[in-house]
Amino acid sequence: MSTSDSFCRSGFARFLNSVAGRITRIVVGLSLIGWGFALREDASGIVLMMAGVVPLLAGAFDLCIISPLLGGPVTGTEVRAISDKP
Repeated sequence: MSTSDSFCRSGFARFLNSVAGRITRIVVGLSLIGWGFALREDASGIVLMMAGVVPLLAGAFDLCIISPLLGGPVTGTEVRAISDKP
Protein backbone atom coordinates (compact mmCIF):
# COMPACT_ATOMS: atom_id res chain seq x y z
CA MET A 1 0.00 0.00 0.00
CA SER A 2 1.38 3.40 -0.97
CA THR A 3 1.87 6.25 1.46
CA SER A 4 -1.00 8.21 -0.08
CA ASP A 5 -3.38 5.22 0.14
CA SER A 6 -2.31 4.65 3.72
CA PHE A 7 -3.02 8.29 4.57
CA CYS A 8 -6.39 8.30 2.77
CA ARG A 9 -7.50 5.24 4.77
CA SER A 10 -6.41 6.67 8.12
CA GLY A 11 -8.92 7.89 10.66
CA PHE A 12 -7.36 11.35 10.54
CA ALA A 13 -7.95 11.66 6.78
CA ARG A 14 -11.47 10.33 7.14
CA PHE A 15 -12.21 12.96 9.79
CA LEU A 16 -10.64 15.81 7.82
CA ASN A 17 -12.73 14.96 4.76
CA SER A 18 -16.00 14.45 6.62
CA VAL A 19 -18.57 17.19 7.09
CA ALA A 20 -17.42 17.66 10.69
CA GLY A 21 -13.79 17.97 9.55
CA ARG A 22 -14.67 20.53 6.93
CA ILE A 23 -16.63 22.59 9.46
CA THR A 24 -13.70 22.33 11.90
CA ARG A 25 -11.28 23.64 9.26
CA ILE A 26 -13.60 26.53 8.43
CA VAL A 27 -13.96 27.46 12.12
CA VAL A 28 -10.18 27.22 12.66
CA GLY A 29 -9.58 29.42 9.60
CA LEU A 30 -12.08 32.03 10.77
CA SER A 31 -10.57 31.94 14.27
CA LEU A 32 -7.07 32.54 12.93
CA ILE A 33 -8.32 35.40 10.78
CA GLY A 34 -10.14 36.92 13.75
CA TRP A 35 -7.10 36.55 15.99
CA GLY A 36 -4.93 38.10 13.31
CA PHE A 37 -7.40 40.95 12.88
CA ALA A 38 -7.14 41.68 16.60
CA LEU A 39 -3.35 41.91 16.18
CA ARG A 40 -3.49 43.61 12.76
CA GLU A 41 -1.11 46.39 13.73
CA ASP A 42 1.67 43.87 14.28
CA ALA A 43 3.31 41.72 11.61
CA SER A 44 2.20 38.57 13.43
CA GLY A 45 -1.44 39.61 12.96
CA ILE A 46 -0.99 39.84 9.21
CA VAL A 47 0.68 36.42 9.17
CA LEU A 48 -2.15 34.91 11.22
CA MET A 49 -4.76 36.33 8.86
CA MET A 50 -2.92 34.94 5.82
CA ALA A 51 -2.47 31.56 7.51
CA GLY A 52 -6.17 31.47 8.39
CA VAL A 53 -7.13 31.68 4.74
CA VAL A 54 -5.61 28.24 4.04
CA PRO A 55 -7.84 26.09 6.30
CA LEU A 56 -10.83 28.32 5.56
CA LEU A 57 -10.60 27.79 1.81
CA ALA A 58 -9.61 24.13 2.15
CA GLY A 59 -12.72 23.44 4.22
CA ALA A 60 -14.99 25.55 2.03
CA PHE A 61 -13.85 23.96 -1.23
CA ASP A 62 -13.42 20.39 0.10
CA LEU A 63 -9.67 20.27 -0.46
CA CYS A 64 -7.19 18.14 1.46
CA ILE A 65 -3.85 19.97 1.69
CA ILE A 66 -1.96 17.12 3.38
CA SER A 67 -2.78 14.39 0.85
CA PRO A 68 -0.88 15.92 -2.13
CA LEU A 69 2.21 16.25 0.06
CA LEU A 70 2.11 12.44 0.31
CA GLY A 71 1.40 11.93 -3.41
CA GLY A 72 -2.37 11.59 -3.04
CA PRO A 73 -5.37 13.39 -4.51
CA VAL A 74 -6.25 16.99 -3.70
CA THR A 75 -10.03 16.85 -3.48
CA GLY A 76 -11.90 15.43 -0.54
CA THR A 77 -14.14 13.46 -2.90
CA GLU A 78 -11.15 11.53 -4.24
CA VAL A 79 -9.75 10.96 -0.75
CA ARG A 80 -13.11 9.57 0.39
CA ALA A 81 -13.24 7.30 -2.68
CA ILE A 82 -9.86 5.80 -1.80
CA SER A 83 -10.76 5.42 1.87
CA ASP A 84 -14.00 3.61 0.96
CA LYS A 85 -12.28 0.98 -1.22
CA PRO A 86 -12.15 -2.50 0.33
